Amino acid sequence: MEKKLWFVFCKSDILLRKTSEGGYEIPYSEQPPTELKPWTTVHNITPMGDIPVQTYRIEVPVTDDADYEMCGLRASYGKISHEQYLKAGKCAEIIYWDINTQYCGMCGAPMKKHTDISKRCTNCGKEVWPQLATAVIVLIRKGDEVLLVHANNFRRDFYGLVAGFVETGETLEEAVEREVMEETGLKIKNLKYFASQPWPYPSGLMVGFNAEYAEGDIHLQRSELSDGGWFKRDNLPHIPEKLSIARQLIDNWLKTYE
Repeated sequence: MEKKLWFVFCKSDILLRKTSEGGYEIPYSEQPPTELKPWTTVHNITPMGDIPVQTYRIEVPVTDDADYEMCGLRASYGKISHEQYLKAGKCAEIIYWDINTQYCGMCGAPMKKHTDISKRCTNCGKEVWPQLATAVIVLIRKGDEVLLVHANNFRRDFYGLVAGFVETGETLEEAVEREVMEETGLKIKNLKYFASQPWPYPSGLMVGFNAEYAEGDIHLQRSELSDGGWFKRDNLPHIPEKLSIARQLIDNWLKTYE
């Protein structure tokens, strides 16, 4: 029996194995690190190179084993390799999809696994696949200043970038322009693609852009934003953590002054 990487989740926490060097890693063994119940669904995930990957969820966190530790998925970014963190995100999304597609949306009958990434209704045959919620995020420059905002749903005091979900029938570029106008009242120009990032909280894809201020005064959409304004690099507020594309955009902007 070959060894596998086991991505084990309890709600939003992932199981990490402690290493002898004081670090952490994803459990890597022939057998799963916890007992599998008769009702446990083990999902096959795209391998990491030649190493098989499987994921499943447990109902009770592991707290009585000195070799293991439960950790939030976001917090695991600083504890495991970037490659393993990205794979953990995919595993979390598959588990979320599995939990939320137990029954058919057409007839209500139970859904059954058809392939590793699809299910088929046991009654009407309807098939479903994991879906992504696509969102856009944009860094807006005005001379040597950048627009930073604090959203109402931020749990901490950091300031980020204007962002929002793409609506049906619009391009990514149209979504950026609409979100900026709705949330700040500003018009932008010279919109350019920057990069994209999987965002497994729970199943998103963030598409990042850079843009320049064109015209308008800031009028915040108070239902979405609690504060916002123009900031220079020497008076930045608390900004997003390293794992986010928002931070990548901000760091890229800061590099222009190096």
